[in-house]
Amino acid sequence: MSSPEFLPMTAEDVRRLRDRLDAAGRKLVFTNGCFDLLHAGHVRYLNQARALGDAMVVAVNSDASVRALKGPARPVNNENDRAEVLAALRAVDAVVVFDDERATRLISAIRPHIYAKGGDYTVDSLNAEERAALDAAGASIHILPLVPGRSTTATLKRAATPEKSARLCLGVLGSGVGSNFQAILKAIQNGTLDAEVAIAISDQADSPFLETARAAGIHAQFVNPGANPRRLSDAAQKEIAEHLQRAGVDLVVLAGFMKILRAPVLDAFSDRVINVHPSLLPRHKGADAPQQALDAGDAESGCTVHLVNAEVDSGRTLAQARVPVLPGDTAETLHARIKEAEHKLLPGVLAEWQA
Repeated sequence: MSSPEFLPMTAEDVRRLRDRLDAAGRKLVFTNGCFDLLHAGHVRYLNQARALGDAMVVAVNSDASVRALKGPARPVNNENDRAEVLAALRAVDAVVVFDDERATRLISAIRPHIYAKGGDYTVDSLNAEERAALDAAGASIHILPLVPGRSTTATLKRAATPEKSARLCLGVLGSGVGSNFQAILKAIQNGTLDAEVAIAISDQADSPFLETARAAGIHAQFVNPGANPRRLSDAAQKEIAEHLQRAGVDLVVLAGFMKILRAPVLDAFSDRVINVHPSLLPRHKGADAPQQALDAGDAESGCTVHLVNAEVDSGRTLAQARVPVLPGDTAETLHARIKEAEHKLLPGVLAEWQA
């Protein structure tokens, strides 16, 4: 006789558990995640989280929300199996499955006393909506240390075919039209660039850049940049790093990406993030470089492919192409000619990366 199928708790069940604990002066610990491949790092983290209170509920992303967060190849195990395995752990008192990408609504419904998260987060890099829901619930936030070398990404890499493809695996970031992205794809298609694009990420949900990726069958990922239109939030920086790491990219290419990258992206991909800039660096850093060249009366301009570091447009130059400034040029006409040069220069640099 087969065993009955495991049934996770509902949000209402968990809220009743929380209220019983609250009436008795006890604390409910809450944590959430995909928990796709349970490993020792998860188990140690969950034991530490449980020790913070008197009972612990684990919220597990549904299969649909895992795919939205981590791409179509995930999850490895379905939501019910993941919930059942977690529920069998001594540290776990209840498991609930949620369909949203974020646990915001669930946090608001349950109102946990304590929220635990792994050390790949900081309090500031928590998702802003989830953080607001936790604050509204009066939850105490605890960031627990990671177990070195124990992660789902590392586990999947060990399980993958040991012989890595010689093709360069790219992650491309863009904000606008994505003409340099199109140039990369064209070079791959015509055989002048032995590479594949594993993921395309944009901070603009409706960007033509993402449409180009989808049309090419590439995993297209929007990352919410946060409330400040001029900079990426800590949560967005972390999410970008995680998407790139999960995709297993060798090199990150900024193709018209209009936000500044910081840690943890630059830490995870040190000397492996490149950008193309429409000037002959170190001249005319920052925005509006073609207009800067015209204002300076330059006889020529061009483009630079360079490594990205913490200072804007200051990483080591990999290659440059020169473009004359013609009489009657506007910033738009000059930039259009520079882009033509970029479309040749950038794929060429990529082709030489592993040469």
